[in-house]
Amino acid sequence: MPLLARKKILLAKIESTYGTDSTPTGAANAIQTSDLSITPLAGPTVSRNLDRSVLGGDLQIQVGTFVELSFMVEMAGGGGIDTPAAYGPLLRACGTAETVTAATSVRYDPISTAPPGLSMYFAHDGQLHKVVGARGSVALQMDPGTIPKYAFTFTGLYVAPSSTGDPTPDFAAYIVPVPVNKVNTATFTLHETAMNVTAFSVDFANEVIYRNIIGEESVQIVDRAVVGTISFESPAISAKNWFEIARLSTLGSLNVIHGTVTGNRVIVSSPSVQLISPTYAESDGVSIISASLSLLPSSVGNNEIRIITT
Repeated sequence: MPLLARKKILLAKIESTYGTDSTPTGAANAIQTSDLSITPLAGPTVSRNLDRSVLGGDLQIQVGTFVELSFMVEMAGGGGIDTPAAYGPLLRACGTAETVTAATSVRYDPISTAPPGLSMYFAHDGQLHKVVGARGSVALQMDPGTIPKYAFTFTGLYVAPSSTGDPTPDFAAYIVPVPVNKVNTATFTLHETAMNVTAFSVDFANEVIYRNIIGEESVQIVDRAVVGTISFESPAISAKNWFEIARLSTLGSLNVIHGTVTGNRVIVSSPSVQLISPTYAESDGVSIISASLSLLPSSVGNNEIRIITT
């Protein structure tokens, strides 16, 4: 029988030792995804390029092998004010530290040293692709009229696939999200100014590389430059001159609170955001400003973006 494309399950668990299988299970480590895809065999090849007396191609030899995964996860809280969301391990493997403050919140801040690796199992209708040492990047998508989501991309070390029974996933820890709109996303300020937003996204833009050298095979996050895009209703220039703000490279804060119920709130903030190349556009016959965003760290570092669930 053919494999059914819809039958896809992802498991992910933090590794105690990088690159060593942490054996995730469906009961404890299932990831509730959408648009899940895998490149099971990625990596460079080189041609033997042998000299000979006839024309034609030559054997390509795989000189490094890794796996790539991409998927979406709904943005929601953890179910309790200080309960980490079930997707927390994914954020950690994208280069953040998880801080639980009792009776207050769970916070994710960027780090610049040794993010953990993930063991990830991609089960596909009786076929199992294991990936170890996975690290990645994440983008936040929060357009009005949609379910807010994290878009994850991961690169990990190759493990030979096998045929085996699919795990039974338990998604009980995942909270039903609320859509982005006026009621649910009651706070949105940029440069200390409330605005009517028609589109918004933020991307960690981690630089993720696969290394295979003598003595080491790993996936590393070697840099990041957090960026974003925004569109919002154009105010009168006399009220807020966004063009001068951009021209003068002025920095200001960002604060977004999504969700109104304890246990299902997500806060996205940044202390230093630069607005870049604002231009006029149109939405539903209304004039809007569209611009790029650059979220910058202070001299302290590792503080250009913060995600909080509470």
